[in-house]
Amino acid sequence: MNFDVRLDEPEQRHTLYISYFHLDHQIEKQLIAVTSDPIFWTWQPPPTDYRGYLAEIILRDDTSALDTTWIAVDVSSDWGKFPRYGFLSTYPYLSDSAIIKTIAELSRYHINGLQFYDWHYKHHLPLSGSPEHPAETWNDIANRTNYLSTVAGYIQAAHEHNMQAMSYNLLFGAYRDAAMDGVRNDWRLYKDPFHSQPDFHDLPSSWASDIYLIDPSNPQWINYIMSKTEDAFAVLNFDGWHIDQLGDRGPLYNYAGQPVSLPDTYSPFIREAKKSLQTHLVMNAVNQYGQAQIATAPVDFLYTEVWSPNNSYSSLVSIIRQNQSWSNSTLATVLAAYVNRSRSSQPGVLNAPAVLLADAVIFAAGGAHLELGEHMLANEYFPNDNLHMSDELKKQLITYYDFLVAYQNLLRDGGDFNQDYLQSEGKISIRNNARKGSVWSFAKELQNRRIFHLINFVNATTLEWSDEKSDQPEPDVLENMPVFFTSSRDVKSLWYASPDVAGGTAHRLAYNQHGDTVRCVIPTLKYWDMLIADYEPAAKIDVSTSRAPQQFLLYPSYPNPFNPATTVHFRFTQKSTAKCDIYNIMGRFIHTLVDQELAAGDFSFLWEPAKSLPGGVYMVVLQGEDGVALRQKIAYIK
Repeated sequence: MNFDVRLDEPEQRHTLYISYFHLDHQIEKQLIAVTSDPIFWTWQPPPTDYRGYLAEIILRDDTSALDTTWIAVDVSSDWGKFPRYGFLSTYPYLSDSAIIKTIAELSRYHINGLQFYDWHYKHHLPLSGSPEHPAETWNDIANRTNYLSTVAGYIQAAHEHNMQAMSYNLLFGAYRDAAMDGVRNDWRLYKDPFHSQPDFHDLPSSWASDIYLIDPSNPQWINYIMSKTEDAFAVLNFDGWHIDQLGDRGPLYNYAGQPVSLPDTYSPFIREAKKSLQTHLVMNAVNQYGQAQIATAPVDFLYTEVWSPNNSYSSLVSIIRQNQSWSNSTLATVLAAYVNRSRSSQPGVLNAPAVLLADAVIFAAGGAHLELGEHMLANEYFPNDNLHMSDELKKQLITYYDFLVAYQNLLRDGGDFNQDYLQSEGKISIRNNARKGSVWSFAKELQNRRIFHLINFVNATTLEWSDEKSDQPEPDVLENMPVFFTSSRDVKSLWYASPDVAGGTAHRLAYNQHGDTVRCVIPTLKYWDMLIADYEPAAKIDVSTSRAPQQFLLYPSYPNPFNPATTVHFRFTQKSTAKCDIYNIMGRFIHTLVDQELAAGDFSFLWEPAKSLPGGVYMVVLQGEDGVALRQKIAYIK
C-alpha cells in the first residue's frame, strides 16, 4: 500500500507519526522523518481479506503536534463485497490529464466501481461501427458527441485505480427505427393485447428517439442484445454491464397478446447475460420494482433507484434491510437517491446538511450511495450538473467515505438489526424512529458486539432525504449526552466513533454497568455517531459473578451454527437445580431445555428446534449454582 503526503512548509526537524487502526485497535505504528516534499512510504496490511483500516498521520516537531490527517484503506479482493459506486456521464474529447484528474479525485473517495452512463451509440446498438472498425465519434440519444478515446481512456484510468468499469444500458431499449438494425417490431412490448399500442418512454423531441421497450423474455431479442453487447466489449475493456429498466409500466403484452410480467423476466435475462458475457452484472430495481427477482440472479450487489413514496430517511433504511432479507444477507446494497433534485433544473449549490444526513442514514444502515462522478448526482439524467458541491462539502464527504471504509466490517459485514436503541437520561429526546426534534437510534448485533447508531434530527426541518426545499439546516452539536441501554451480558469495553469527530478515530468511553443497565455519556454528536459495546466471546461469558470460570461453565454449543440440532454442554461443581432456557434475540422465551436438580459434573443436552421455528440467532440461558446465570448465542440455519 503506497502513501504520499504533501506539506505546506516542510522542515527537516519534522516527523510523521503514523498509526494504523482496525476498528478500535491500533495494529501498527510507523515514524518517518521529513526529508522531502512530498513524502512517500509504504505499508503492508495484514493478509486477511475484506478488511477496513484507518491510518492516522500526525505531523510533529520536537515539542508538539502540528497537524493531523486521516485516510482509510480497503483490503478486498472483490469489489462486490463492499461496493462504493460512482459514475461517469460525459465523453467529449478529453486530454489524458483531464481523465486522470477526474478518476484520481474519485479514487480519493474510495470509489471502486464506475457506471458509464449513456456512453453508447444506441440502446439496441451500443457500439457505433464494428468491432473491426469502431467509430471514433458518435452521437448518443441526447445528440451529444461521444469520443471513443475518452471512453477508452476512462476505462484504462479506472483500472489503474482498481475500479471496475460498468457499461450502462437498458435490458429492453430500442430506437423508433430499430427495425433498420435488425430489431423486429414484433419483439416489442405493447400496452394492449392487440399490438396496436407499443410501450415507449417519451423523450424530448430534440433527442434522437423515444425509447421503445422490447420483451426481455423474447429469445430472439436476448440473442440480439447479447451479441451487440459482446461487440461493444470486444472494443472497450468494460468489466461488466450495469443493466437498467424503467420501473412499473402497468399491464404489458407481447405481440401475440400474452401478458408479460416484467419482474419475472429479470432473473432469467440476467442469468443468460452471465452465461453469454461471463462478466460482472448489476441491475437497477427502480423503487424496488423486481428486486426480489433480481436478488436471486447472479448480480454483484443490489442497486435501487429510490423514488416516491420512499421519500423518508426511514424508507432508505427499510430498502436496505429488505434487500438484505431478499438476498439472505449475501448481497450489499447501493442506492441512487437524488438529493435536492427539485432544484437541479437551475445552477446552484447542493445543500450540504441534506447530503450528509442522507449519507449518514444510508451508511449507518449498511448501504452505499451512488452520488459521486464528474459532479455530484442530483438528477436521474446523470449529465445534469447544475448543482455542485461546495469545497467544504467535498472535504466532509472525504471523511464520510473514509469512515465507510474504515468501519466497513461493522457497517456492511453482516449482523442482525433488532429493536434495541440507546435511551436518553438527559434533555435530548432519543427515539427508535426518525422524528424531527429527536435523535434517531437503531442497533444491530454482530458477533460479540452490539452497534448503536445515533442520527441527529433535533433541529431538522424535514424528514425527507431529498430535501425538496433545500432548507435542511446544519445540525446543532450536542454535547455530553447521558444515555443507557440494557444488556444481559457483561460489557468488556465501550467505544464510539464518528465521521464528524477526529477523522473518525475510535475513542474509548467510561461506562457503568449495574445489573442489565449500561450507562455512559456520548461526548459529542453532530450528524452521526456510532457506539459499540464489545462483549467477551460466548465461551468465556460469566456474568454477575466473581467466581473463576472453571467453577461453573457453559461450554460452546456444538455445532454452532447448526441444523438440525445442537448440543448444549455445561459443568456444575456442586449439586444444584439447573434451569436452561432458549430465548430468541428479542428476549422472547422459546423452549425449556433443562429444569431439574443435577449433581456435580459435565452434562450435555440436545436441542432440536421445532420445525415451525424460523432460522436466526437464539440465546442459551443457563441458571444454577446459587442463581448465577451464564449465556451464549447460537445460530439456527434453516
